[in-house]
Amino acid sequence: MIQSNARFGLSDRLEVHLDHVRMHAGITKGRSLDVMNAIKKSIVTVKAAPNCLAYALIIAMARVNGDPNYKSYSNGRGLKKPFEDLLKASGVYLSNGGGFEELRQFQDYLSDYQIIVFDGFNPDRIMFNGNSRSAKKLHLLYDRDNEHYNVITNLKGAMAKKYICKRCHTLYDFTHKCDKVCSLCTATPPCTKDHATDGFSLRKVFRNI
Repeated sequence: MIQSNARFGLSDRLEVHLDHVRMHAGITKGRSLDVMNAIKKSIVTVKAAPNCLAYALIIAMARVNGDPNYKSYSNGRGLKKPFEDLLKASGVYLSNGGGFEELRQFQDYLSDYQIIVFDGFNPDRIMFNGNSRSAKKLHLLYDRDNEHYNVITNLKGAMAKKYICKRCHTLYDFTHKCDKVCSLCTATPPCTKDHATDGFSLRKVFRNI
């Protein structure tokens, strides 16, 4: 604290101490994941307990495609037929639940989409990341305690992060260096050492022309 009428000489010593406190922006401790799902507006809770993976995918696809039935699906209505159609077309059986193998099978069938599943509200824990490079992303949230899938409608809001890397899906607040993008030409996947050297040589040639 410095008074407004304080005076200092050129030879006086002034020390400034800065305390930076980073506020917690994650999930409040003590609240279970299902409670947080109900609170967060960026999460659509799948109401059906059995077969929740298929239902979550149907709701997520309806949202991405602007389907007029999205609101009904989100409220648990009208899901029976699209659920039966999805299982019949994909050949996926959910009698043993929806694990990694079922996710892989759904991703193989839904080749126009990319399925990305987060393990809880931790942005660094992606339990499944489909191989598709489609712009249509189906973000799901897995509640490990209840073995239940829900739909993420706003990824940054759900994970309490400001930015998301479109290449590797990393969520961050300030800066992020993506290892899936070439630092020289921003190509994906990153250029090899030989390609990077060739690119440097080409730029040197053009610079000398």
